[in-house]
Amino acid sequence: MELMHIIWLSLIQGLTEFLPISSSAHLILVPSLLGWPDQGLAFDVAVHLGTLLAVLSYFRHDIVRLFLAWIDSLARRQMTPEARLAWGIVLGTIPAGLVGLGFKDLIEVYLRSPLVIAVTTIVFGLLLWVADRRSRLVRDEYSLGWQDFLIIGAAQAMALIPGTSRSGITITAGLLLGLTRTAAARYSFLLSIPIIVLSGLSVTSDLLGSATPVHWQTLFIATVIAAASAFVCIHYFLAFINRLGMTPFVIYRLLLGVLLLWVFL
Repeated sequence: MELMHIIWLSLIQGLTEFLPISSSAHLILVPSLLGWPDQGLAFDVAVHLGTLLAVLSYFRHDIVRLFLAWIDSLARRQMTPEARLAWGIVLGTIPAGLVGLGFKDLIEVYLRSPLVIAVTTIVFGLLLWVADRRSRLVRDEYSLGWQDFLIIGAAQAMALIPGTSRSGITITAGLLLGLTRTAAARYSFLLSIPIIVLSGLSVTSDLLGSATPVHWQTLFIATVIAAASAFVCIHYFLAFINRLGMTPFVIYRLLLGVLLLWVFL
């Protein structure tokens, strides 16, 4: 890969992983539209590692508190709000894990086309707008119950379809359940940790089974850039989400979807 391709794709992954606009769609579309060669499995592992490091670093204090509460719930059989949220992250990961295991190959073969991405970008963008306009926006993430965790987890499973956006669909589900924008985003970001780990392990497994040579300098650069850009993205998204709302991201999704339909139809 050329250095500028590495930089741009790493920035795109870092900036779009946690915004409700679909990072996978952008990583598929940008090389396709610009005629760049496929970045390969090793690159995907590197940028996923970068975004994982970013979310772990940003939420490090929350993660430690939730992990200790989870351990305490196992030892004492007591379910505090922190312990319930920790279990909710585990529970919310299960639907996407099961769908990924059962339908990964089907999705890779049939659903990675620009037209599928165009349709999902528009449809789920409009759903995000409806959720943002009609939600009560009163609950925090610690008020979520077991049924709520499953609903958001089922929504996350739909994000395996390119263009849906994992953060977008989980934030949408959170808003429809009455979460504030900040709470929906925070739970979405925490919920991303196990799914990014699982996705990275899956891609790593595919990589180990291939004969493609690994360029470690390229992977290091990609990881660092993705981590830095994702950290900045998380910080400013949470800082301005209540002021901006979801409308700017909805407009972006609609414009992107229309552009894709115009280019590929």
